[in-house]
Amino acid sequence: QVQLVESGGGLVQPGGSLRLSCAASGRTVSRLSMGWFRQAPGKEQEFVAGISWTGLSTSYADSVKGRFTISRDNAKNTVYLQMNSLKPEDTAGYYCSARSMSTVSRARRDYEYWGQGTQVTVSS
Repeated sequence: QVQLVESGGGLVQPGGSLRLSCAASGRTVSRLSMGWFRQAPGKEQEFVAGISWTGLSTSYADSVKGRFTISRDNAKNTVYLQMNSLKPEDTAGYYCSARSMSTVSRARRDYEYWGQGTQVTVSS
């Protein structure tokens, strides 16, 4: 079993930055590929970014490419999502996820473990 706990959300002005963290416990994160998803009110949950268990392969949604960066520190069992140039449309609950496979997936159904989420609000 894997427990995931997100942190780092909050209120930020348009153009600002936030870094989300996802701390994993119960199993070493080095054998898990990880993903970030988000869900805005009234919308379906969508893929944001994913990273393979080596960190050598990443994937991003087109809407965040060039602005967000996913990374991992396997020694700390933590995955990060650096979010720059934030826009109001980035406002959502952000969820960390993990799967017991080496490769990145963009599909929600491929992830076995989920955190409780952290809220990001981009507003002036």
